[in-house]
Amino acid sequence: MTKGPGATAAAHPGRPAATVPAVPGVWNIANVLTMVRVLLVPVFVALLFADGGHDPKWRSVAWASFAIAMITDLFDGELARRKGLVTDFGKIADPIADKAIMGAALIGLSLLGDLPWWVTAVILARELGITLMRFWVIRYGVIPASRGGKLKTLTQGTAVGMYVLELTGWLATGRAVLMALAVLLTVGTALDYIGQALRLRREGQAAAQSGR
Repeated sequence: MTKGPGATAAAHPGRPAATVPAVPGVWNIANVLTMVRVLLVPVFVALLFADGGHDPKWRSVAWASFAIAMITDLFDGELARRKGLVTDFGKIADPIADKAIMGAALIGLSLLGDLPWWVTAVILARELGITLMRFWVIRYGVIPASRGGKLKTLTQGTAVGMYVLELTGWLATGRAVLMALAVLLTVGTALDYIGQALRLRREGQAAAQSGR
């Protein structure tokens, strides 16, 4: 006899019906925010270089687009984790969006002569290197974002945002100091992550050999 949809619940009235977790779709709010950040990259670049690249009004508008991108970066990951909206697309697109907007800002500011190229090179080399290193050890485990890494991201975003604006006087001095701190955090957290990666890989290899 064919059982109806309520047969299992009727046979075991005290047992809750089994539910299958819903798989989040690609077009959820977290991924939409990530895509907004990607689409803001060319908009930001166009605004940054508008009218020769040194017009205070255009730079202010460029800063607004950069700030929106940074705000979406704060919310999309948190929403994905809290609402169960983590997808494979989001795992790939989110870091790409982060690197794209930050890379565009750093390279653009260096092209305009507002930020030394060595600063851009150090930050971009760190970001690319750590991303590749995470893939290198992913078979042994995931390297979580540390407090230092989160502080680095916040400091970088704030410093770069201040460089996007046409600032003078003590504000210009303050952003230079903040950028110096961002560079120190960039290098320091990179060394910490490298240490974690080597330890994780070593422990993973030892576990694999002992299990043979």
